[in-house]
Amino acid sequence: MITRTPVATHPGPVAPERLTPRQYEVLQLVAGGATTDEIAALLQLSRETVRNHVQAVLRRLNAKNRLEAVAIARRDALVLH
Repeated sequence: MITRTPVATHPGPVAPERLTPRQYEVLQLVAGGATTDEIAALLQLSRETVRNHVQAVLRRLNAKNRLEAVAIARRDALVLH
């Protein structure tokens, strides 16, 4: 009998309401390629505050980094392609 090793999968689509409006705004800018400094300037926030928002987005999307967060957000139609 052949057995298969389970493959890790993402828990599924993320509902937009799981992100705060500010986290959603930061995610949109990250998806557009903005750096922490650029986001801070655009939103008139400190770099540390932007980092905190990005980290919260990563946790809520269960992503390891910004690239994975953007991929998940695009898959779940949280941002435009």
